[in-house]
Amino acid sequence: QVQLVESGGGLVQPGGSLRLSCVASGFMLSMHAGRWYRQAPGKERELVAYIGINGVGTTYADSVKGRFTISRDNAKNTVSLQMNSLKPEDSAVYYCHVIRYSLDLWGQGTQVTVSS
Repeated sequence: QVQLVESGGGLVQPGGSLRLSCVASGFMLSMHAGRWYRQAPGKERELVAYIGINGVGTTYADSVKGRFTISRDNAKNTVSLQMNSLKPEDSAVYYCHVIRYSLDLWGQGTQVTVSS
């Protein structure tokens, strides 16, 4: 079965860190670019980070530059998002996304809450 499964979300205090992981099954994630999106209540889903095929090329939303790092581990068929210096405004459901042969593939999302 072709799917993406995210993990690693949770509750963290401002200034803390979390690492999100997205595991692909049923296909080779290394053959496709990977993206992390997030959606907060009442807001549109926004692109947070992008990583190209084989890790070539990364881009970030201005709001997370210098704090978040996207990476991939082809051996584990995963794309990860390291989030440091978290702020309350980073609170959202985070989704992994891949465009696979012109079809959008989304994970179920993982909740990140930044609060004291």
